[in-house]
Amino acid sequence: MGVELTRIGAVAVVTIDAPPLNLYTGELHERFMDALDEIDRHPPRAVLVRSAGKVVSGGVDVSLFAAQATPQDAKALFDAMLQLPQRIVDLDCPTVFAAHGLTLTWAFEVALACDILLAAEHARFGLVENVIGLTPTMGGTQRLAARAGVGRAKEFVLTGDKYDAHTLERWNVVNQVLPEQGFADAALSYATLLAEGPSRAHRATKHVLRHFEHGGVEEADANVTTIAAALFDTEDLRGGIRSFLADGPGRATFTGR
Repeated sequence: MGVELTRIGAVAVVTIDAPPLNLYTGELHERFMDALDEIDRHPPRAVLVRSAGKVVSGGVDVSLFAAQATPQDAKALFDAMLQLPQRIVDLDCPTVFAAHGLTLTWAFEVALACDILLAAEHARFGLVENVIGLTPTMGGTQRLAARAGVGRAKEFVLTGDKYDAHTLERWNVVNQVLPEQGFADAALSYATLLAEGPSRAHRATKHVLRHFEHGGVEEADANVTTIAAALFDTEDLRGGIRSFLADGPGRATFTGR
């Protein structure tokens, strides 16, 4: 147990399963990285990250921090921890995080690394590292700022409060709040819908937005036409155009090629 990778159609489903609290440990990190290695070897058309149990995660096993003897030791640990969300950000396919309950520290940072964050109505989120005198180390502060603004990120991290799903939806952090009943199926359906779409176009969209994140509208404008034009070498675009002209919009099927 720890992290399980399964395939449901074209969706790679990564399930965090380390009861009772799905705490981050060195072993869980390695299991998660192994799952990402397998995703890299056999790329899916979408990834869904979810958790088993009552909570998504209660945070990090604090004994991991207690074992760090020096700042140099801690930096090496944090550098390794940061690789996990960075690898998710680097995936070319759409990534969806499904939060059904309490989602603290590292799990929320992984959620922020995903393209889409879905939350059940009673889900709550927090970066509560301040309770031990630490600041988040897996990219949560900066990725929260990218979604909600610097002021909200400061509030979230400095207070260490827990925030409900509807509040974070207003902040543009959570993409959609879904009913508790049927949440798991709805999250899988969302990921499946993305997986059945034009995968190469989805990848192109993510590449354009990476340019935007790096250099703003100017850099995105400098690259978007090249990125979009390359799609004319794909079967999906050619087939999509033929389908539109013959049958109208919304009837094309895509293979990801």
